[in-house]
Amino acid sequence: MSQSVSESSSLPQCAAQSAATADLPPNSTFEPHDRAILARFWYPVALVREIGKEPVAAMLLDEPLVVYRAGEEIVVARDICPHRGVPLTLGTGDGETIACAYHGFRFGHAGRCVKIPAHPDNGIPRKMNLRTWPSLERYGLVWVCLAPENGRWPEDREAILAGADIPDMPHWDEAGFQQIVCPSIDIRGFAGRQMEGFLDVAHFAFVHTETFADPENPVVPSYMPVLTEKGFEVEYRSMVGNYPIGAQDRGKPGFEWLRHFRTHLPFTATLEIHFPEDGRLVIMNAASPVSARMTRMFAPICRNFDTDQPVQAVYDFNLRVFEEDKAIVESQKPECLPLDPSLEAHVPADRSSIAYRRGLRGLGLSRFFIS
Repeated sequence: MSQSVSESSSLPQCAAQSAATADLPPNSTFEPHDRAILARFWYPVALVREIGKEPVAAMLLDEPLVVYRAGEEIVVARDICPHRGVPLTLGTGDGETIACAYHGFRFGHAGRCVKIPAHPDNGIPRKMNLRTWPSLERYGLVWVCLAPENGRWPEDREAILAGADIPDMPHWDEAGFQQIVCPSIDIRGFAGRQMEGFLDVAHFAFVHTETFADPENPVVPSYMPVLTEKGFEVEYRSMVGNYPIGAQDRGKPGFEWLRHFRTHLPFTATLEIHFPEDGRLVIMNAASPVSARMTRMFAPICRNFDTDQPVQAVYDFNLRVFEEDKAIVESQKPECLPLDPSLEAHVPADRSSIAYRRGLRGLGLSRFFIS
């Protein structure tokens, strides 16, 4: 961390003319200009362990997707058969290909049509191939980019995958850390609202009192975000513990908890929590924008303590915490995240929120996201 949030932003600016060429899906909930900017980033759309023989449905920025396995490759394509427009997620798979439910057209590696049952001896026109997008596996998740900036897919496959800007997760690959990929959580709200809630440090004593927080400790000590190349970071020190309610006896009296937030714009952040006895817990909050009104939140976790314990307890506790946040996000008005600072009131505890909104404005996004 090296630059104060009060200094001028060095975040990339996006060209306005890109909106004119945006490949908008039907019924897009985003302004074309905003969607063109957001489509350049990488987002998770599924858990790797969910991708088996059968096609899996997903949606990103209003684009319906089918995710399927073709041997070692995970393919992400438009969820529509190019023959007669039936969703491929209605079909079946065998781990190497998927077949359309209507006429049995079969698709394999890179979305190529490999079989037309009605004409098995005829050549297959290129028009029968699926529209696909670049994807990568990282942190147990399938990440996708709908509009890569460093080439055309699939012609420039190697350059695009090599330049994929996947957010970093501290300690994930380090020895001694357990990797946990929690089930995703669907939230009826905008990804920006969910992200802002994850970064907020003033809500613990009011929202999370059933899981880990102390309702008698609402004070927010001073902190200051600092800008980074991808967003900003915050080191927040307080006496608010992170053990589940009823387990605080494991902690040390007077222990100062350090929560280190690292934000990767637009919708991903990690929280590294420093536990007693050099324990570390890292939570990634990857808010995938299904639409401007729906978010699928992915939360891979790694930790260097309790590594011999069953992960189901982690799944359950994580779900309880995020469901507490979910209830708030789904009730907020306006549904979008206002990027004009004059539209809402602010207090010093909101420095992360202010830095986050400023960062989104720096990407070139409009003051409202929902059209």
